[in-house]
Amino acid sequence: MSAKPSPAQTPRFRGSRRIAATLMVSTLVGGVMAGCSADTGGARPAGIAWDECPPSALPPAAEGQTRDQGLDCATVEVPLDYQDPDGEKINVAVSRLSTTRPGKRRGVLLLNPGGPGSGGLGMPKAMASILPKLVLDRYDLIGFDPRGVEHSTPQSCGLRDPSVPGLFSYPAADGSITKNAAHAEAVAKKCADNGGKKLRHYNTANTARDMDRIRQSLGEKKISYWGQSYGTYLGTVHRSLFQDRTDRMVLEGNVDPAKVWAGQVEDTWGKGMADRFPDAARVATAQADTLELGTNAAEVSRNYLTLADRLDRRPAKLLRASIPLDGAVLRNTTYALLLKNDTLPVLVNFWKAAENLSHGSATAADIKALQQVFAAPPPSAGIPADNQATMFMALTCGDAAWPQDTDGYAARTAADREKWPLTAGMPANIWACAFWGKPVEAAVEVVKGGSRDTLILQNRRDHATPWESGVGLHKALGKGSVYVGVDNGGHYVYGQGSACADQATVGFLSTGRLPDKDLYCTDVTGKQSPRPDRHWAAGTRGEPVSLFHPE
Repeated sequence: MSAKPSPAQTPRFRGSRRIAATLMVSTLVGGVMAGCSADTGGARPAGIAWDECPPSALPPAAEGQTRDQGLDCATVEVPLDYQDPDGEKINVAVSRLSTTRPGKRRGVLLLNPGGPGSGGLGMPKAMASILPKLVLDRYDLIGFDPRGVEHSTPQSCGLRDPSVPGLFSYPAADGSITKNAAHAEAVAKKCADNGGKKLRHYNTANTARDMDRIRQSLGEKKISYWGQSYGTYLGTVHRSLFQDRTDRMVLEGNVDPAKVWAGQVEDTWGKGMADRFPDAARVATAQADTLELGTNAAEVSRNYLTLADRLDRRPAKLLRASIPLDGAVLRNTTYALLLKNDTLPVLVNFWKAAENLSHGSATAADIKALQQVFAAPPPSAGIPADNQATMFMALTCGDAAWPQDTDGYAARTAADREKWPLTAGMPANIWACAFWGKPVEAAVEVVKGGSRDTLILQNRRDHATPWESGVGLHKALGKGSVYVGVDNGGHYVYGQGSACADQATVGFLSTGRLPDKDLYCTDVTGKQSPRPDRHWAAGTRGEPVSLFHPE
């Protein structure tokens, strides 16, 4: 064992739990109100008054260049509670990137980045960089910060640890969840004290109703939509509430609406990680001589689990970090960097750096790898530090009730920990949602069938919203959707090397024609279009069986 690193070799990071925060939230995804009409209620909104966008919604300008905004922004006023349309109002921030070919314009393509809790004002610019002219000619791209998020009347629980990764509860090294339960109850109380009853109205159903208010304000009869991750559930809810106002929908990296939310996490994440992890392990074995993480995928996996256990029991110190590098930080960082194929090399170098740091022998290269991973995005003026974490909980806890029996969580966590060691029991563990107030309305009942208007894009090895989640969504929508599965890993589908999937997507958005039948694309190449660094994109009826279990 080498001597401990000198101060010059020790990482100097702040806020290490904000690991890859913009990637991390892509994890999840997010009802009809009993006796309530699908109409959004109240008077028809006035037209939108476009103006400049806030700087935080725009991509940074390259050195020596002025910022090319390209976007218009505005706000739409909506009811806090659609059951009381004349009551308190909140604002929803909206952005627009207009087509340069108005003569070819079909309408608007509304975009959602997922999360839950991610802002989307900058999403039109990001998507414009990867979509072809054929699509851009036909649509104004519309982004929005969902209610409660960033520039849309942002909410805060006043959390001391504002990171979303800090909400994912890993058991103690011995498997105990006692501290997890106490922390979850404290977080729920903090949100109840600071957010009060108003926070309960920041749910997916009301966000979908806000989308219809945006449609009205834009003067459109229908809206097309592209939702990624959590955004697939939001799109599904909107489609169910407003079938006659939905045009073309692309859903990428999908949530099973039958499992929102406790089931989505507990039933799919363990297997999803087991399916995805070997992709990274193969990258590590290709550099076995230099990384020394293992010579085959099984050995890499064993060494990773050993490292995680060591860090659970003896966290490595990061100078000036608010939290040490423990097993939870290792696992959360791994989860985040598995979201995209082009971050797999970063991930395996992070594993090597964490291994060396755990032994007190970190090199200069290790420090650089750790700095790259733990770099946190700068704060945005006027947005609470815990805004994303607050809205993550408001949606995951407020869309549907969670089990409340702590002993039940302990038993399920122990079983999950044994079955899926890579996730160490976290997917079955207790969250603040166990102590949350009752949802203000029942989850929206998904409408099956209807217009054939939805394209489902799903990777075979997506650990954030696994294959089985996409299968579940396709079953829920039935003949109203077509399923395009891709033999690829990661959370993104479009622009990730499958011409088969890309052509199906562009063809649908530009012509309205869906593939005649479900597809399974096996043409993935190493050539990938860049996807935005921030998290925005990105089940079947049972035939043929090979579609769901490709060899």
